[in-house]
Amino acid sequence: MTAPIEPYRVEVPETVLEDLRERLHRTRWPDQLPGVAWEPGAELGAVRDLCTHWAHGFDWRAVEARLNAFDQFVTESHGERLHFLHVRSPEPDALPLVLTHGWPGSVVEFLDVIGPLADPVAHGGDAADAFHVVVPSIPGYGFSGPTRNPGFHAGTMAEALAGLMARLGYDRYGAQGGDWGSEVTRRLARLDADHVAGIHVNMMIVGPPAEGAFDDVSEAELAALGEGAEMAKTGIGYLQLQSTKPQTLAYGLTDSPAGLAAWLLEKFHAWTDHGPDEVSALTPDQMLADITTYWVTGTANSAARLYWESARARTGAMDSAEEGGGPGYIEVPTGYAAYPGELIRPPRSWIEAACNLVHAVEMPRGGHFAAWEQPDLFVDDVRAFFRLVR
Repeated sequence: MTAPIEPYRVEVPETVLEDLRERLHRTRWPDQLPGVAWEPGAELGAVRDLCTHWAHGFDWRAVEARLNAFDQFVTESHGERLHFLHVRSPEPDALPLVLTHGWPGSVVEFLDVIGPLADPVAHGGDAADAFHVVVPSIPGYGFSGPTRNPGFHAGTMAEALAGLMARLGYDRYGAQGGDWGSEVTRRLARLDADHVAGIHVNMMIVGPPAEGAFDDVSEAELAALGEGAEMAKTGIGYLQLQSTKPQTLAYGLTDSPAGLAAWLLEKFHAWTDHGPDEVSALTPDQMLADITTYWVTGTANSAARLYWESARARTGAMDSAEEGGGPGYIEVPTGYAAYPGELIRPPRSWIEAACNLVHAVEMPRGGHFAAWEQPDLFVDDVRAFFRLVR
């Protein structure tokens, strides 16, 4: 029997927020060697500053109000709770569009783009670019709550999204994603190709084609590959740990808000496109909206567990770069936005070997969290791509 779709509002008990503030006040801080900055991990001063703001200045109720301004729902899929925002456009000919986040993100990544996508006229745009916007919380993340059963991975999420869009009555729709959302979106294009009009991603992990891998690779693309290789030398410890022993990590992330803040802040520092004197391209309030979402829902463990589950099922992002891994060739029209601060930027010829690439743009600024860091650029590019497939 199909689970009902029920209305939902974010309403965190005040006792949870009081406990959070008390834990922050009792933090036992580690030492840090002088002069090493961010090289060995999250920098002590930056983490302390963020946690001080979390305890004394951050307004979670304002985040709740922003979330609750949109229609939200919960249902079940594959035995797991599935939370989603569903914002119908006032334009009758709007194209349904599902936006999927990744780690360490959540639905809060998209709060600045939902309005312009759903109601472009109200934001100075063209009614012809309107979308009915669906923004799910991946089960195990945020308001979907922790996963309860083994076996939920990136491939399962694609199945859940296909089922959700059908249940919402959308026979033809688009999909967009970054990070895990990119992998899920690509799998969705293969799984539900008869209903997916097109997909747009701002992260693409693909390996070289079997023949002529470097025949059409420019010097700039080679440099980008080199930057990605350098990042991998010191920047994927999180991936190895969350793919192999997430439960060990979970005790610290679940019990210590400072530990959770440090674990996520290090990525908001490393993965955003910011100046040398800035901690992140995201503001403290933006980062804390996301970090608090993990804290109040108790999903730090289950979110990390998606890496472990997907590694076991070979549906992880890195499997897309290996022979025999990934979702396979994608026939659905595909758009790709390359942001300069993204972790991995493969050559165009590699992407063309993996999908039906009809739109590719080099962005002037922005990093891994495209919709969050550069909402205006993100909205403009998503609109431009989907004009090709409406």
